[in-house]
Amino acid sequence: MQCIQSAKKAQSVLGMVRRHFKEIDKDDFKIIYNTYVRPHLEYCEQAWSPYLQKDKTCLEKVQRRATKMVKGLKKLPYETRLKRLGIYTLERRRLRVDLIETFKIAGKERIDFFKKFFELAYATS
Repeated sequence: MQCIQSAKKAQSVLGMVRRHFKEIDKDDFKIIYNTYVRPHLEYCEQAWSPYLQKDKTCLEKVQRRATKMVKGLKKLPYETRLKRLGIYTLERRRLRVDLIETFKIAGKERIDFFKKFFELAYATS
């Protein structure tokens, strides 16, 4: 339910942006998207991190729609639009945040990553 509600809220914000701006260039898009849309998609993500594929797709669909609003990028593939705009998929952003949080925890607790935090699997033959 959290993913659906977040996506709905972000879609409504996108609709408002579409009604108020006829054309959006790359710089304006980044400001508008990062300020008004993405916070709805990433709200409390560290706590409920979506793990079902349908939830990930639901959120990513909003970003796909948003990137189509930029002048001259509508007909390009999604990955190309992301590269041109200089943004990442939501999945990659979640992974990055998880890695940063892991690094922070390990730094504060002075954990030796390879001995205590992660278990290394050794191949037996």
